[in-house]
Amino acid sequence: MSAWVKTILLLIASALLTQFIPFSEYFRNLDTMIHEFGHAAMTMALSGKVMAIVLNADHSGVTYSSVSSSWKLLPISMAGYIAASLFAVFLFWAYARGKQRLGLQLMTGVAILSLILFVRNTFGVGWLIGFILLNILVLAFTSGFIRNAYYLIIAFLCLEESVYGPLTLTMLAAGKPSQAGDATNLASFTGIPAIGWGVLFLVFSLWCAKTAIQYFLGGSKGSRSRSGGGRKATSSSSVYVPQHRE
Repeated sequence: MSAWVKTILLLIASALLTQFIPFSEYFRNLDTMIHEFGHAAMTMALSGKVMAIVLNADHSGVTYSSVSSSWKLLPISMAGYIAASLFAVFLFWAYARGKQRLGLQLMTGVAILSLILFVRNTFGVGWLIGFILLNILVLAFTSGFIRNAYYLIIAFLCLEESVYGPLTLTMLAAGKPSQAGDATNLASFTGIPAIGWGVLFLVFSLWCAKTAIQYFLGGSKGSRSRSGGGRKATSSSSVYVPQHRE
C-alpha cells in the first residue's frame, strides 16, 4: 500500500474516530493557536508589530498586525498554514523518538507566550489558561499509557486540522474568493487567485501529513518502548495594517 493511500486512510479514520472522543473539539483550537502564532512570529521576525490575536470558539482566529513594507505581507500571510502543518509533523517526529514530553512542553510554551504577548479576547484567554493548566497536570502527574494517549489524541487532532483547514480554505476560495482569509489576502497583493493559494496550502499540508504518518507508522513501536511514560471549522485569517512612514 502506497504512503499516500495510507495517509488518506489514516486521516479519514482519525477524523471519524476522534468524533467519539469527549472534549475533542476543545483540543482542535491548538491548531488555530499555532496558525495564528505563526503569523505573529513571522511578523515579529520581519520587525512588524503584532497588535492582537483573537481565538474563537468555532476554531477560527485572526491576527492583527502592522508592517512597514507591503512585501512583508507575503511571508506573513503564508506563515499560518505552513506553521500548522510543520507543527503536526514535529509532533509525530517527537512521538517517533519517544519525546512526547518535549512536544507537550513546546505546545505549552507557545500557549504561554500567546497568552502573555498576544491574545486578549475572553474566549481565547480562557482557552489558553485551561490548556496550559491541563498540560502542566499531564506533564507533572502522568506517565506511560495515559501520557501517550493524551499526546496522540492531540497530535492526530492537530494533523486533521492542519489538512482540514487548507481544504476548507480551498473550497471557500473556489466559491467565495473574497472571503477566503489568508488566500484572499495573498491574492490581493500577488495577483494569484485565491484558489491557487488554497490549493498550494492544501498540497503542502498533505505532504506534511504523509511525512507525519510515516513517522507514526515507522516509529510508534519504538517510541512506546523508549518513553516508558507517555467543526464548525472556518479558515483562520490575518489582518494587516501597513505602517506609513513620514
